[in-house]
Amino acid sequence: MQQVVKHLPSSAGVYQYFDAKGKLLYVGKAKNLKNRVKSYWRFTPTFSPNPTQSLRIIKMLHEATKLEYIVVETEEDALILENSLIKQLKPKYNILLRDDKTYPYIYIDESVDYPRFEITRKVVKGKDITYYGPFPIGGRALLDALYEVYPLVQKKACLREGKACLFYQIKKCLAPCEGKVTQQEYAAIISEAKTSIVKRKHLIETLEEKMTNLAIQERYEEAASMRDSIESIRTLTISSNIDLANALDLDIFAIVNGDERGVIVKMFMRGGKIISSTYSYFRHTHIFDENEAYKQALLEFYTIDSPHIAKQVLTAHPFEDSSNVASSLSARFEKKIEILTPQRGSKAKLTALALQNCEELLRKKQDDTIMEQKVADLLNLSAIPYRIETFDNSHMMGVSTVGGMVVWDEGKWDKSSYRRYELHARDEYGQMKELLSRRIEKFTESPAPDLWILDGGAANLNLALTLLKEANVNLDVIAIAKEKLDAKAHRAKGAAKDMLYTTLGLLELKPNDKRLHWIQRQRDEAHRYAITYHQNKKRKEDTQISLLNKKGIGKATVKKLLDYFGTFDAIENATDEELEKVTNKKIKNIIKNYN
Repeated sequence: MQQVVKHLPSSAGVYQYFDAKGKLLYVGKAKNLKNRVKSYWRFTPTFSPNPTQSLRIIKMLHEATKLEYIVVETEEDALILENSLIKQLKPKYNILLRDDKTYPYIYIDESVDYPRFEITRKVVKGKDITYYGPFPIGGRALLDALYEVYPLVQKKACLREGKACLFYQIKKCLAPCEGKVTQQEYAAIISEAKTSIVKRKHLIETLEEKMTNLAIQERYEEAASMRDSIESIRTLTISSNIDLANALDLDIFAIVNGDERGVIVKMFMRGGKIISSTYSYFRHTHIFDENEAYKQALLEFYTIDSPHIAKQVLTAHPFEDSSNVASSLSARFEKKIEILTPQRGSKAKLTALALQNCEELLRKKQDDTIMEQKVADLLNLSAIPYRIETFDNSHMMGVSTVGGMVVWDEGKWDKSSYRRYELHARDEYGQMKELLSRRIEKFTESPAPDLWILDGGAANLNLALTLLKEANVNLDVIAIAKEKLDAKAHRAKGAAKDMLYTTLGLLELKPNDKRLHWIQRQRDEAHRYAITYHQNKKRKEDTQISLLNKKGIGKATVKKLLDYFGTFDAIENATDEELEKVTNKKIKNIIKNYN
């Protein structure tokens, strides 16, 4: 490694340190690779880590045995590449913040005569577009509330119909389609609704009145639904008396690292008022690096599709790469964006408020996810598994083979992240390989979790470890399988034992061990999810087989076709030549006409 360090180019780039087992330890970026990487080391009297570095870096350098680098054109390119590699590969000594979803915005296009409010996560083309948000939670409830309280054009199709509809009869629309309201009168309603998006007191009071009336009429389900909407709108913002006299748009970020995890709070001020806020936790890292945390948080949050970004971003702490990040975001959005850390005045009060909420969130979270901490200690995991992906596959005699992935996140099921896979491999080992490989391919879009749990034994565990090593991804893995007697899984009711396969070896826990119950719960949910998909797919395929049988194609021929093409869709889309090659012209004609 010493020779690599000595002969580095002076270009901008990204460098990666690996340990003796080829495990990725750290990813960094540099304006000048030669100068930056050399600063880590002392060359006399021996080649050794520079003691002026942070404890985290010194510990990493003692483990490092190999250095690789990638040259890029500019420091900004290095910044983007570094962030992408950290997100995808989960290096041991880098911070990995949670993947940010694109938050929805409410927008209105006032280039039309009778505009409507809509919701979007991307930029909408148009000259007279106004955005409100982002709304991490409650955006849909807020939009629905606008249409509940104000007599707006309820549906896009309303104006096209040219005739007053039910919404007019129930007084939820003023029927501009029949000219029953002028553009000026409608514009006044729109103006009032726009104010309510930011100042929500009138909106909430009106909804509460409607909720009470629904309850009086014994329409309890509707009243409960409105109560939930009111609560969603109320929880949009952090309570604050801080309002700026001038109508500034500001995005505020605060990051604090605790003993077991860190938290990031984001607040969004529009027109001098905080209109929404959100927070997320991130996994504990070996030693916290504030610069890395803010750099990653801002680059991840502001994607090219963001509908609106404030020109001033406030951070609770100054960080080394703030000017580089600001420059990168300015280029991304083609407007000047400043990143500031205010020391006094109203803006400093905003960052202080964000920090206060960070501390409170960490305090509240201390008692949660205790089981995850116990499992981490039991299995000697590299990090507490706050986010877990569990895999299982399902088939019946090799037919309708499918895989399922379920996700546990911060103490609850993240069902929006569940995934189903149609698998084509014939054996269970091949199916698991296909399942895990397809997930690894998506790490660039959806980063790796803290832990994988696999249904199966040592073979599946070793397979996963091999695939992850080939992809240079750091990720803890365990497998869980029934104890085998005489090479068969022992499934007698009340006697079946689940065995845990880990990198430390085979582990058997007592049947009443709560840590085992927690792992079993993950496995059982994955099995339920996979088998439900399998049953639905099998039912569909049985119907297709039945149709082919009725047309004169026997079961043996159907099996022959499936063995060759893999799926019914592939059979249906096959060419005449392919079908005749596998069967004959008669069968080909039946298949091409059986629908």
